Amino acid sequence: MEGEQVPGESSRRFENKVVLVTGSSSGIGEAIARSFDAEGARVVVNSAHSVEAGQAIATSLHDGIYFQADIADEAASTMLIAETLEHFGRLDVLVNNAGRTKVIAHQDLENASLEVWRDIFDVNVFGTWALTVAAADALRQQQGSVVNITSIAGLRPTGSSIPYAASKAALNHMTVLLAKVLGPEIRVNAVAPGLVDTPWTQDWGVVRQFVQSAAPMKRSATPEDVAQMTLALTENSYITGQVITVDGGLTLTT
Repeated sequence: MEGEQVPGESSRRFENKVVLVTGSSSGIGEAIARSFDAEGARVVVNSAHSVEAGQAIATSLHDGIYFQADIADEAASTMLIAETLEHFGRLDVLVNNAGRTKVIAHQDLENASLEVWRDIFDVNVFGTWALTVAAADALRQQQGSVVNITSIAGLRPTGSSIPYAASKAALNHMTVLLAKVLGPEIRVNAVAPGLVDTPWTQDWGVVRQFVQSAAPMKRSATPEDVAQMTLALTENSYITGQVITVDGGLTLTT
């Protein structure tokens, strides 16, 4: 019957909210985008590359659109927010998931060149900052929320490389500082996963075995584990300035 409510529709937590998830053409970002979609949100899928994959994900959502933008480019970040507002007319949630790394043994100082540091920080820190600043006015209008996807590498001396770990530590602290100055209109939190099973980590067998043996939960995370916490932080209107680990308890043992 026309106008009849679909069973369960009223319980969808983010009905008609607009959510931008950077780096969402696969892995954690894709899981976050799909989780918001399942809860009624209108979702902007984004990637710097992987255009076909991003477009396919957006097409599969109930109300999704794909915009290509490399957030390391400040002009592209500004355009990404403008395109989101032009298409949906508002922005309620920004999930800064896009990230970059390079696997370099921590002892290998020479290969962790300044070029590597700049490349990683351009996305993980500078790009995230620029995009958040560009989105602030739109988020403020909706009493919005920012969730940064960081890493336990920003909390412990671990991670795929020292530049990567340092970038995530910077992002964790940025989260706290932004929460302090953007409240009460905008809440800012972070999710810090341990090892997550994604296409990027599929060959990390040794690391996975270590996590399975050391972590109390005896497994590595799934992208959905991270997505669930992202939605929880977005939904709770009183939590801000928190960096929540999603690591199966690994940091309790390391």
